[in-house]
Amino acid sequence: MDDVRLLEVLDDAVAAVRAALDALEDWGPAGTRPGQYRLDLAADAAALPVLHGAGLAVLSEESGVTGDASTGLLAVIDPVDGSTNAHRGVPFYATSICVLDAEGPRVGVVVNQVTGVRFAAVRDAGADRDGETIAPSGCTHLGSAIVGISGFPGHHPGWAQYRALGAASLECCAVAEGVLDAYLVVDRSTLYGWDYLAGLLICREAGAAEGERDGRDLAVRDATSRRPIVAATPALAERLMGEEGL
Repeated sequence: MDDVRLLEVLDDAVAAVRAALDALEDWGPAGTRPGQYRLDLAADAAALPVLHGAGLAVLSEESGVTGDASTGLLAVIDPVDGSTNAHRGVPFYATSICVLDAEGPRVGVVVNQVTGVRFAAVRDAGADRDGETIAPSGCTHLGSAIVGISGFPGHHPGWAQYRALGAASLECCAVAEGVLDAYLVVDRSTLYGWDYLAGLLICREAGAAEGERDGRDLAVRDATSRRPIVAATPALAERLMGEEGL
């Protein structure tokens, strides 16, 4: 399957999620596990047939690994990234899907399900927002940086301001397009591949710097967590990576 077709499949899955959410009356807790909502289950049930129908194996936050792995393509999906935001009426949540092949992240799509804004990237082919090429801010100095975080910082490291917005995929995309200067986990917070892989690819293709705070590989294919960081420049990423106790 070529990259164009893969993007079409991901767009179809995003559209299926939107239709499922529009048809769902009760977005509340599912009673299954902490933090899982009926909206998560409905979104997952809508997206999986689209992805499986295209011959993709799937790793989903909501349903684990499913589908046929023989193609060598794995779609890592968070059907609703920021589902607590969605449930509480905070208009900042997305569907995030990244397809990995043997070399790692290959194509990724993050769509804000409130505004419809779509971020996409193809490996070695750049990243865009609604078809327009994007690039990070170029910020090099922590003292002037606006930083997105997941978790609670142990101290103030010297950034100008910070934000905790509750949807990692969209926050990564904010770095890719220069709205935020960096995004990282702090304190004991960790993220899973479905949270960040699509946003990571979009950042990478936009020209942002990246890293993992414990030095581990970010291209996970299972339900193990990581501590990613993306930043406008290598200098800013290095400064944040080296901050003790953050």
